[in-house]
Amino acid sequence: MTETLASSSERKRTTRPWDRGRPLDHGPKSSRSARWIALFLAPTLILFTLYTVWPSLSSIYYSMLEWRGLGQTRGFTGLENFARLLSDDLFWKSLGITLLIIVVTVPIRVGASLVLAIMLNNPRLPFAGLLRTAFFVPVVATTAIIGILMGFVLDPSSGPVNAALELVGLGPIDFLGSSDTALGSVMGVHVWKWMGVTLIYWLAALQTVPRELLDAAEVDGAGAWQRLRHVTLPLLAPFAVIITLLTVVETMQIFDLVVTMTGGGPFFSTMVTEVYIYDTAFGDGRPDLGYASAIGVAFGVITVLLIGSLTALMTLARRRQERRR
Repeated sequence: MTETLASSSERKRTTRPWDRGRPLDHGPKSSRSARWIALFLAPTLILFTLYTVWPSLSSIYYSMLEWRGLGQTRGFTGLENFARLLSDDLFWKSLGITLLIIVVTVPIRVGASLVLAIMLNNPRLPFAGLLRTAFFVPVVATTAIIGILMGFVLDPSSGPVNAALELVGLGPIDFLGSSDTALGSVMGVHVWKWMGVTLIYWLAALQTVPRELLDAAEVDGAGAWQRLRHVTLPLLAPFAVIITLLTVVETMQIFDLVVTMTGGGPFFSTMVTEVYIYDTAFGDGRPDLGYASAIGVAFGVITVLLIGSLTALMTLARRRQERRR
């Protein structure tokens, strides 16, 4: 009897390797699963390496060269391109314009789309599905096409916007030809174009709010505003961080809209950093791919630092808010 119990106990120990901290399975089945996982991941990893890792490493290499283009001699310059960058007023101007676009458009997109999402999430709202589609239609259209069309829409002589302004006596406004209005026009079109994406983010987040909590709050006598303030918004707070970060990243990729609407003008008033990189590398003047690569590397580092800082600040603010509760 004692031997039977001992052998049974031994079988249990041998069939429960995790009790001793070993993996669950080292057999053929586990190896086959690992091979299948590697097989399905391989295409993604290969494409990521070809189109993200390799270009990034190449940019770092080219940033230390004096290179004017294909067929030209490449001379190693070390960090001279980065030293030149520090005194480049146009680079700092383009970076300031890029940050200004982020500061202005991101809060508008995040805040306005949250309000719209709360309204469209109401099951009693008529034509809610149609309105959701209407807000998302601009997202489907190609950004370059949107930029070209908006050039016609905002045209001072034949555009419908100026025609409507003339009817009320405001006169024609050269939205894209004046340095006073060009940047604001680009930001307005950008917000309209991408509002649907942020709206979808918030609508998805709203689906995670338990209906039972809202019903219980309503039974307790809480009004619509109280339910929104004390139930819905606190539960949406964790999503606000990732939605804001995604919106910031999307806003920094405004190259195609600026190129098709203003080309960076007039008088560099809409010259964002991406457009400046392109003009430096492939502009009408003497191309400078080495210096353009240095600008791209610096802009990438600044982007990573910006995203990291925003993540840390927003996470810290959310934790402090949770502690107060």
